[in-house]
Amino acid sequence: MDDVLQRIDRFCDEVPRHWATPLDDGPLRLFVRNRPGWPFYARPVPGGPPVTAEDVERVRARQRALRVPEAFEWVAGEAPSMADAARAAGLAVKMCPLLVLDGAPVGPPLPAGYSARLVGPADGDLQAAAHSVLTVAAAAFGAPSPGPPVGAALAELRADLAAGAIARALVTGPDGPVTAGSAQRVGDVVELVGIGTVAAARGRGLGGAVTALLAGAARDAGAEVVFLAAGDAAATRVYERVGFRRVGECGIAESG
Repeated sequence: MDDVLQRIDRFCDEVPRHWATPLDDGPLRLFVRNRPGWPFYARPVPGGPPVTAEDVERVRARQRALRVPEAFEWVAGEAPSMADAARAAGLAVKMCPLLVLDGAPVGPPLPAGYSARLVGPADGDLQAAAHSVLTVAAAAFGAPSPGPPVGAALAELRADLAAGAIARALVTGPDGPVTAGSAQRVGDVVELVGIGTVAAARGRGLGGAVTALLAGAARDAGAEVVFLAAGDAAATRVYERVGFRRVGECGIAESG
């Protein structure tokens, strides 16, 4: 168990480096994007000393100066001081279940009229499919709808898909794309992220189907650890039915 949490913790410290530069400040590390995209969080340095409220406040000031969200993420078992430090610094803290895949995933069958796909780097409709993934995820999580990837962003997406650094999955129904999910990989560890279904299509097993599709692709590509964080108890039950089991918690702290 401890080894799995350590591997996940180190993954979370490595994966942002593909798009961001790490800036250390005492026991905390802030990732600053060096290309367009949603800003990253700050997190405890793996194996570092305990985090205090003063450490959090200092990094928050740095985030404000950089005009990025005051956000922190961590693996609870690997940074036991972080939650109290974040609360003492005035941040709202949420603890989310952390789950790891056991064996091969088992997804529910898709309803009639629905199809699922992994987006590939050679797909002729790559730009449209990638935009659909982003649009569905934004709708599912109440975020602004993004534009399609163009130019360098599209070329980077194609290269990352070809290298296996990321994966994208999409479910389409009679009225168009309704469920999406993504994966990101470092070494033999893969995290599933951004799995969401638009409100009108929920309750049909589509989230479980996308989860199983991404997890199965990760296993087929040789991933030893496939994990995700669940937003709530209902999502946890969906992932458990696919074959994930809870191994701990991850923390998220944000300004009110």
